[in-house]
Order: sequence, then C-alpha cells, then structure tokens
Amino acid sequence: MIRITELRLPISHPPEALEEAILKRLQIQVQDLVQVEVFKRSYDARKNVALAFIYTVDVSVKDEEKILKQFAGDVHIRPSPDTSYHFVANASQVKTESFQRPVVIGFGPCGIFAALVLAQMGFKPIVLERGKPVRERTQDTWGLWRKNVLNPESNVQFGEGGAGTFSDGKLWSQIKDPKFYGRKVIHEFIKAGAPEEIRYVAKPHIGTFRLVGVVEKMRQEIITLGGEIRFSQKVIGFDVQHEQIAGIKIEGQPDLCANHVVLALGHSARDTFEVLHNAGVYMEAKPFSVGFRIEHPQSVIDRARLGPHAGNELIGAADYKLVHHAKNGRAVYSFCMCPGGTVVAATSEPNRVVTNGMSQYSRNERNANAGIVVGITPEDYPGGPLAGIDFQRALESKAYTMGGSTYEAPGQLVGDFLAGKASTEFGSVLPSYKPGVHLTDLADSLPAYAIEAIREAIPAFEKQIKGFSMKDAVLTGVETRTSSPLRITRGANFQSLNIKGLYPAGEGAGYAGGILSAGVDGIKVAEAVALDYLTR
Repeated sequence: MIRITELRLPISHPPEALEEAILKRLQIQVQDLVQVEVFKRSYDARKNVALAFIYTVDVSVKDEEKILKQFAGDVHIRPSPDTSYHFVANASQVKTESFQRPVVIGFGPCGIFAALVLAQMGFKPIVLERGKPVRERTQDTWGLWRKNVLNPESNVQFGEGGAGTFSDGKLWSQIKDPKFYGRKVIHEFIKAGAPEEIRYVAKPHIGTFRLVGVVEKMRQEIITLGGEIRFSQKVIGFDVQHEQIAGIKIEGQPDLCANHVVLALGHSARDTFEVLHNAGVYMEAKPFSVGFRIEHPQSVIDRARLGPHAGNELIGAADYKLVHHAKNGRAVYSFCMCPGGTVVAATSEPNRVVTNGMSQYSRNERNANAGIVVGITPEDYPGGPLAGIDFQRALESKAYTMGGSTYEAPGQLVGDFLAGKASTEFGSVLPSYKPGVHLTDLADSLPAYAIEAIREAIPAFEKQIKGFSMKDAVLTGVETRTSSPLRITRGANFQSLNIKGLYPAGEGAGYAGGILSAGVDGIKVAEAVALDYLTR
C-alpha cells in the first residue's frame, strides 16, 4: 500500500471529498483506486486559518510501483509500513514436561495485554488480581464517591481494568513504537467494542463507562483461550530459590508454583512493593510528581484554545498541555488533562486523600480539569527505594486532615492561592470532586518549593491560555500518584536484574505511564516470557 500524509480538507467536508483528494494527489482515475484506510486524522484549529482536518491515509492502487516511482522525491507519498502484529512464539513449541503456566499479577492495562497476548500464543496464563471484577469494583468505587466509604481492596486503584478504568481512557502516548505495538493495543480495544474512530483520531479516548464493557470482553477472550482470571487474590509473598522465582504466596490460598511471573502491579501496590523489597528483589527510587487538580469552565478552555472554532462538535472539547520551568529549578506541568470531565477520589488507603481526573466518552461535563504538578526526585525524599511511598503517604494523610477527615479534599480558589489567603466560599466554578471539597489554604499541603513553583507557573500559563489564572478556578489537593515512586529494574531480557523469571512491567514497575504505554509494555513482556520458554 501507499501512505499519503498531510492531506488537508475542510472540517465539514462531505465523505466523498477524501477520495477525490486522494485521486487528485496521486493523479489517477477512480478505477485505479482499490482501497482507502484512514491511518490518522488530526485537526488544524489555529485561530487565523480555516478549520481543517489533516489526514494520513494508506491506499491501494492498481500499479503501486509506478505511482511510487512517479513520486519518488515526494516526502508525503511513501510505501506504507507494515503495522500488523506478528506473534513471536507459540506454546506448542515448548517442551511440555517442563512447562509451568505463566502467572500475571495485576489486571490493569499492562496485565490485560500481557495475559491476552500470552493466551493468543497458547500459553494459558493465570492472572491474579487483588481486586474485584470491573462492575463490582465500580459499585465499591461509588461507595467512596457517594457515601465516603472506602474499600481498600476494591477502588479506583485496585480491581479489573486498573486505574485507567477510572480516567479519561486516553489512548495516546509519546513512547517510541517502531514495531507498532500501539496498533495492536488499539486493534484489541476495537475488537472488544471500543469505537472504530480510536484507530485514526489524533488523540483517541474511550471514556470510563465504555471501558467497563471493553475490559469484560477482553477478559472473556483470555478465558476462552484457556487463561484464568482469579479475582480477590492478594499476593503476600514470593518464593525465591537460587535467584529464581519458584512460587507465589496468596492470602488465604495455597501457594502457587511459577517460574515465569509478570509483575503488572500498578503504581499504588505499595504493600506488594514492600513484599518484593523484603524478598530481595532489586528496585530503586525514581522521580515522580506531586501537585493539585485545577478546574476551569470547559468553555474558557475552548475559547482560549480554539478561538472562533470553540464549540464545533466535530472537534469536541479542547485540551491543553503546559510546561513551566520555575526560578527555583522545578518543572511544573499539566498532567492527565481531562476535557469536560470530573475530579475523582483516587485513594486506596484509609484516612488518605488522593485526586485524579476522568472523563466519559462524550466529554460534556461543565468543567475541564488537569493535574498541575511539580517534578521531584529521590533527592527530595532520601531513604531508599521505598522512601517515595512514605513521602506520598505523608502528603495524602495531611490532605485527609485538611479536608476535614471525611474523605473530602482540601481546596482553594486560584485567586486566593496566588494571594496566599484561605478561601471561604466558591465563585463561578463549582468543583466536581466527590465526596466534596473543603475550602482552606493549600499552602501547607505540599512542600514549600512546590507551592512556590505552582504560584509562579499559573500566571505563566495564563499567557498561553487566557483565563487560566481566573480567580474562581478551583485547586483541589492532592495529586500524588502521577507515576510510580520506584522502579523494579529489569534487564534487556525484561527480567528482574537479580531474580530470574520475574518480569517487572507497566506503571508500577516504572516502565509505563498511561493506558497505551502500559498495554504496549505488557505486549513486550509477554513476548519476552514466550521466548524464554523456548530456551528452557
């Protein structure tokens, strides 16, 4: 096939206009065009240009060699790369007398794709998930949001689908992906019921409620292919013999023998990190970020980002991505921006407050929200690989107290935050966080260097997005789980540096950040597991 890039069409173009543009671009007749697939569609919404879609398409024509030769000097007409997925192994190649089924710990995006690909290759994985199936888990999550009741084993962080289920369902990433694993992730989501458009839109997302059904169908495929998903299975120990993983200890269950174990834990499996550390698994502290959620009216963001195109249904709610390098040396940036979404309670431990953001597929809630976070390093929390967890917990416990010790979150109006005074009443922006927001002074909720950097960054962001520093915008604290505070370091074979057969993977191990990158990492680790079976 031939790939054509930078095809520009008016945003309200009729369906036949794309084919007409392709014919004109390649200088061919309609009978010469065999097939058209849209690879990517983005939009150009600059204020001083006509609103337009920008297409990348893969086309099949009758004489591809002739066309490619004709446009040999055109950088926008090239052979299409092979983006299809190719399995690296099959379980039938493994010696059956030495075969033990692989085990995947965790059933978030990374664990789902590790298990799915292993199942598709015939390895019949066993998945251990400490939380509940996604629909039961949803009810438990609502228990915190609506009734201030936390289930420590079934919440935003723990359960089928992982933390990504209660987020925007964003499916884009800046990872390098030369083998197009991301296309495999997208393909499997669509096969499980996600919208077809996620295959080609520039910033695809599924939305929380749609993800529930998608995850269930992916679980069913794994089971159909011989895999097992065991819920409410909390891992409490690891049997390591001669620097090789030999088994897993599960709370209330018999020990499970295993010599290939994928650690797809997620970034909040703090007790499991401690168990791994006590078992001697090599890990190290890594940088992460802390801050607040900020909420503005979505209409303010739309006008600032899209100008006269604000409100166009073909574009939808506008997003943003911001970075500021503060005078004190700290980087402040927007994180997990959720257009038309809500701020959600995301703690997994009693008597702590954590915020996150999520959106539904429609993205039509009143407010836009994003994390405004400050980068920190192990130098800020010395003490070993688990010190970052202690740092997070201290901030989350303080936020719980500042919010009134009821799981309400502490909050402050942006105008008051910049002026250094406590807020006493809301203005035009009403926060979306449930169980609720308790107005206070957030100055004591984060380290002084973080408060200083955020106070400097918000007016700087105003220069990029008019209205960003509006006085009535609301800050809600605290955002502490932007990524894992540690890395369970692995080698080129994807195995732990000092425990053979143990495969750290995804966000919890420090190798992903978001649904797409976690899914991609799950695929890579599944391949490494399969190839290792072939060498034994």
